[in-house]
Amino acid sequence: MHRVIRALAATSIILITASCTPIGGPGRSGYLAGYDRPQAGVSTGGPRDDVSYWDGDRISGSPKIVINLHLQKASFYKGEQLVGVSKISTGSEGRDTPPGSYKIIEKDKDHRSNLYGVFKDKLTEEVVDNDADIKNEPVPEGCYFEGASMPYFMRFNGGIGMHTGYLPGYNASHGCVRMPDHMARTYFSNVRVGTPVIVE
Repeated sequence: MHRVIRALAATSIILITASCTPIGGPGRSGYLAGYDRPQAGVSTGGPRDDVSYWDGDRISGSPKIVINLHLQKASFYKGEQLVGVSKISTGSEGRDTPPGSYKIIEKDKDHRSNLYGVFKDKLTEEVVDNDADIKNEPVPEGCYFEGASMPYFMRFNGGIGMHTGYLPGYNASHGCVRMPDHMARTYFSNVRVGTPVIVE
């Protein structure tokens, strides 16, 4: 009897392991392509950023952000004065960031995606799929979904927003606007719900 119980337990473990085995080995969320949340002022990787700057602390006026898809830049205005520019990475082909006139509808400093992230093994916590998309693929048996971290999230169009993320030097997101961490923090602290966002 004990042998049968041990055999059943071993079979159960094998089945759970087989249903949730690593795909391509352990890793971080492919959504952010290797980005780990940095400390303040630490680079989020990718090519050197010689674009971003901020000079708006002593300037007043209503905030507005203009996102230029072609140049991959997000310009911040107070009134009519340009006070900052951030390098960005917008939606990849087929997941384009849609042009239009929007407004900030939510701010969430510690946001996580409810669509993109990783599948992790429930027993070992090992990442088994680092580019999970729960809209298009079911959570494997024995696993759970963990949404990708999107710090300093500024939602402006449905599930699309600006947030800290990895900038590889080209359009790489699922539609969101990734920014260097120090710029995401700065923009986050200078916008409010209702701030206009123009994507062109």
